[in-house]
Amino acid sequence: MKKILFVCVENAGRSQMAEAFFRKYLPSGFEAISAGTKPAVKINPTVVQAMKEIGIDIESKSPQNISQQMIDEAEMTVNMGCMDKESCPALFLKDVMDWQIQDPKGKSIEQVREIRDQIEQKVKEFISSTTKGESNG
Repeated sequence: MKKILFVCVENAGRSQMAEAFFRKYLPSGFEAISAGTKPAVKINPTVVQAMKEIGIDIESKSPQNISQQMIDEAEMTVNMGCMDKESCPALFLKDVMDWQIQDPKGKSIEQVREIRDQIEQKVKEFISSTTKGESNG
């Protein structure tokens, strides 16, 4: 089972959306997890709302702290982008793919929808490039 780790600082928005989309379009043999360097207490409610609008419920998910085990087990790590440079997961990880996606924190629902759609597109492209050459049943 190949693990894909999606990381951001608070694990309250972008990385949670990426994990949810990866699970939705999950190629066989893969597993998605997400975590942050400074996890928030709960997932951003605007992010929860934006995901519910497209039929994905992440309300019961909880932000979690990135662990060394997660890093070691991950086949690939995707950093969602860093607004907080000091806590940026990319500083602590090697071989990180960085998507440079805006943080939805404090954004309107319209802006969060745009971020959500951008993440969905990135996840689809990522899955497509990751599974090239493998049978996609």
